[in-house]
Amino acid sequence: MKEFEIYCKIDEAGSHLLKTAMDKMGLSARAYDRILKVARTIADLESAEKIEASHIAEAIQYRSLDRTNWALN
Repeated sequence: MKEFEIYCKIDEAGSHLLKTAMDKMGLSARAYDRILKVARTIADLESAEKIEASHIAEAIQYRSLDRTNWALN
């Protein structure tokens, strides 16, 4: 868990967005970790030091797409 704290620092708006998404979508702790990892990757691609709300939003969109496609199979 320490690695998450070191490498996955989230700005305040991003943290609020992620918490809201967790509540409204009923996501698990595992989903939280996955969204955070994808958001970190997106932030890395933009050379951002912290994970921002836009990175979280994009990661959540990918998560939503993944859940939708899973249901179709």
